Amino acid sequence: MVPMWMSIEKHTVSELVSVLAHEMGHYKKKHILKFMIISTIIIGLMLFILSLFINHSGLFSAFRMEETSIYASLFFFGFLYIPINKVFAILANVLSRKYEYEADAYEVSTYRQPEAAISALKKLSVDNLSNLTPHPLKVFLQYSHPPVLERIRAIRRIR
Repeated sequence: MVPMWMSIEKHTVSELVSVLAHEMGHYKKKHILKFMIISTIIIGLMLFILSLFINHSGLFSAFRMEETSIYASLFFFGFLYIPINKVFAILANVLSRKYEYEADAYEVSTYRQPEAAISALKKLSVDNLSNLTPHPLKVFLQYSHPPVLERIRAIRRIR
């Protein structure tokens, strides 16, 4: 069964080909590989930071705990890693939005039917109940894809 957000019946063949061309753009530009490498580095950094927290006596004395504990170490790590992870998430979203524009550009330059791409984006945004004009701060902090209207403007500039 096809997911509700991408019902094939709602799209024309040219729209589906344009979506496929966009996804091929991600492949050709090596976006998936780059994200996998970045994710591996971030996980390695997270584990390194965790190793600094496990049974660190200075951390326990700062919280006036007499005994060290793996469970408390994990709690302290989770509590203090949240802001670090938020920064990583914001940076990943910035990079992801950049990659979306690149994949859109690849789609338009190879398939050469920007109106099909625009039409597909409009239908997908209706199906997903997308906010067409989100606040820029919300986009910066949380969006992994650019807002639909910005993507449409960018596609029109490529022509």
